[in-house]
Amino acid sequence: MAPTPLERIAQLEAELAAQRQEMQDFTSAVSHDLRASLRHISSYAQLVQEDAGPQLNDELRGFLDTVVGSAKHLGVQMDALLQLSRIGSQPVRTEAVSLQAAIAATRAALAAQTGDRSVLWRIEDALPEVQGDPGLVQLALQQVLDNALKFTAGVPQTTIDVSAQRAGPHGGVCLTIVDNGVGFNPSLQASLFQPFQRLHTARQFAGLGMGLALTRKAMQRMQGSVGVHATVGQGCTVRLVFATR
Repeated sequence: MAPTPLERIAQLEAELAAQRQEMQDFTSAVSHDLRASLRHISSYAQLVQEDAGPQLNDELRGFLDTVVGSAKHLGVQMDALLQLSRIGSQPVRTEAVSLQAAIAATRAALAAQTGDRSVLWRIEDALPEVQGDPGLVQLALQQVLDNALKFTAGVPQTTIDVSAQRAGPHGGVCLTIVDNGVGFNPSLQASLFQPFQRLHTARQFAGLGMGLALTRKAMQRMQGSVGVHATVGQGCTVRLVFATR
């Protein structure tokens, strides 16, 4: 006998609860078990540096520097994976969120990053409210605007345009962010949203390559989406589509 609709709903809820528990188990393992091993690697390598450093030749000291630096980098990567994991498992609280206020808060948080750079923000007046989780909306905006500032760092006059349009007949909102930065090769588009996938070298731009992966996960949790389009040397356009509820 086929399950009734209520039985099917209960089954799906049980499956979702099991998946969330698996994510919590993963988070716990990364937070405690793996990090403990990483601390040992880093601590003992630093002890060798301090105690035996003067007796080692330049090549061996370079090896130790690589071990310590790689351990620190791995710790940062683990933090990013934990953040991605938590986004996928945390409850979503849907309410009206002012894009105008959220963007103003994000700009304030990123102000220290701009220093004495000339940044022209062209933000459309009276941006609409969207239905979403306030924390996830803020996270998505933080990642996208941080990228816009990062990849325009070499431009004499940075320009970032922010506007919004209705997305379809059902009341969704498409927020568009356009910068005049370095852009990227469109042929690499497929790897944009993968964790730790960088389209520029670490020497060119700092970061882990997690910003768009976090953005996509946040938008998916709110039943929305993110799209990115760019060409080399001609800036980048990001569209965040917030679904109607």
